[in-house]
Amino acid sequence: MKRLLLIGCMVLGMATAAMSQARKVQRLPYVDQRQWHYGFFLGLHTQDLKLWNSGLANSGEEWYADTPDYSPGFTVGVLGELYLTRHFALRIQPSIAFGDKKVVFKEQQQGETYSQDVKSVYALLPVDLKFSAERFNNHRPYIVVGVMPAYDFVKTKAKPVKLNAPDCYLEVGLGCDFYLKNFKLIPELKFSFGLTDVLTRNRPDLAEPEMKKYAQTMAKARSRMISLLFYFE
Repeated sequence: MKRLLLIGCMVLGMATAAMSQARKVQRLPYVDQRQWHYGFFLGLHTQDLKLWNSGLANSGEEWYADTPDYSPGFTVGVLGELYLTRHFALRIQPSIAFGDKKVVFKEQQQGETYSQDVKSVYALLPVDLKFSAERFNNHRPYIVVGVMPAYDFVKTKAKPVKLNAPDCYLEVGLGCDFYLKNFKLIPELKFSFGLTDVLTRNRPDLAEPEMKKYAQTMAKARSRMISLLFYFE
């Protein structure tokens, strides 16, 4: 996650430096005035879970769950952008995201631990409103805000952490359009916050008492994601 933030800051620094340059001939001068824009994108992301622990004690043991580590995931999708006004556009970005989250359970008295890798394959449908600043030379910074419905195709069984398949995120992000000779390259840093509790509580699939003990320590869970995306338009 720190690497993604660092790269995002570098992108912003490049955009700021570009805006301070002298006037140049604009490439693709009318591309933003098209009614529809199309493209595709690739990117990296990290998945996270915000966990609320129940505080229940089982046979004198107190277990708490957390997600201490972040593993990189991969995202690929297509972009459709509708021109609204000179500064506003509506974007739809159907995509697939592959990744996982590591949940660690720790007993507070003895220090024992148990970990689980929660793998996910998400079908995503972000719908974002894009606000772009004035174009200067061949660069144009912007911000986005929107919602992202999601569906996880991975079904977890007989493990403490089981997440509901549907979810919905609130998204905010920032990026910069770089106008190249034949296309636009658009790096973007985006933050996504889950709006629903995705923890599955009814667990008849947990036959082992040990697994039930871990599952009972969690009261609620919400998903989060940080993405670094590169659009080609």
